[in-house]
Amino acid sequence: MTDPRVLVIMGSGETAPTMVKVHRAAIDRIGRNAVKAVMLDTPFGFQENADELCAKTIEFFAVSLQTDLAIASLRSADCDALTIEQGLDRVRSANYIFAGPGSPTYALRQWRAIPAFRQVLVDRLAGSGVVVFSSAASLTLGTRTVPVYEVYKAGESPYWLDGLSLLDSVLPGAVIIPHYDNAEGGSHDTRFCYLGERRLALLESQLSDDEYVFGIDEHTAAVVDLTAGCVDVVGKGAVSIRRKGKTVRYPAGATYPLSTFANLYNESDHDPELVSSTLVAEHRESSGDAVPMADAASAPTLAAATELCTQQFRDALVERNSDDAVAALLALDDAIVAWAADPGHNDHPERARAAMRGSIVQLGAVASSGLADPDDAIRPLVDVILKLRALVRAEKRFDMSDLIRDELADVHIEVRDTPNGAVWSKKPD
Repeated sequence: MTDPRVLVIMGSGETAPTMVKVHRAAIDRIGRNAVKAVMLDTPFGFQENADELCAKTIEFFAVSLQTDLAIASLRSADCDALTIEQGLDRVRSANYIFAGPGSPTYALRQWRAIPAFRQVLVDRLAGSGVVVFSSAASLTLGTRTVPVYEVYKAGESPYWLDGLSLLDSVLPGAVIIPHYDNAEGGSHDTRFCYLGERRLALLESQLSDDEYVFGIDEHTAAVVDLTAGCVDVVGKGAVSIRRKGKTVRYPAGATYPLSTFANLYNESDHDPELVSSTLVAEHRESSGDAVPMADAASAPTLAAATELCTQQFRDALVERNSDDAVAALLALDDAIVAWAADPGHNDHPERARAAMRGSIVQLGAVASSGLADPDDAIRPLVDVILKLRALVRAEKRFDMSDLIRDELADVHIEVRDTPNGAVWSKKPD
């Protein structure tokens, strides 16, 4: 088997349940017994909980991927020379290199200050193995980088930072923007990694003619096979190529040649529809984050999984189906456990637990009276009585027929005569 040469660029969810299959597939291409996985801790190296994030990611790899993960610790360019060289050596020796959330600005500043770092990654991309960059780390791969915190959080005017330009031989001119379809803003536009349309358009006008935006939706990955020269789009959303305000979307589930992304204006070279940025927004609003009710495990967030499972639970109670009600609660419990393994998870797990506890209380309330239709208990007896009533009606003994009807009414069973026979219903006591 030929050693793989794969670059995986994720839009978000790098340690969430939604991206587990992507990691597993990449690891399987190396061979589970041959994989040597390391994580670069630089993007979040400035955070006070950096050690905790490392520990949680190691646990995620062990539990969800059954793979050992080492830390290539390059938290700061100010570390002593031995620490830096040890970190670089781990990257050189690994065949599965992972980097994810944090600050792209901080990561760039540290990586640029380590002279050998960029060349190490260039060599790894040129050699065999898998490189997985997501979220903050993915922002650094292209020719430009969005300083997300500075613009979105601190209110600085939009500007570009020079990226690492690691994709010159893969996706020349690409500017990677993850979280492309983000909708956290609700009433305000947070698409395009929290930039929104106005700020992205301003930044886009500053790009050269041979540069373009390579956008990746949340919980979506572009899996680039460097040997085969193709890209698999997998996950919840799409990859979007945007240049001069025009966007082409490449939906998940398909494979595209790398040459497709370099020929945006040659419409004969690709199948996807060329649309304006406005239509891209409309597409997202119409498609939403809908997930089939029975498939809560594939929900893009714990909040979405909670909503799906609680709705399924409510529907089961209406349908008086105890098995489905219990199954919905078990699915919610599985979702809570799965999302807890995501080191970057901040989707308010207490809300999911509150929904779970509330549903348990509802289940206890109906347990006292039972979920079965109360009519089912008396149906055989009433049916026998109505058969006797039909016999006396056939003999034209209408006084007896009326008496039976009135006696049933006294115990709150209403009988109505129809052309197709008598029908009954239980009236409230």
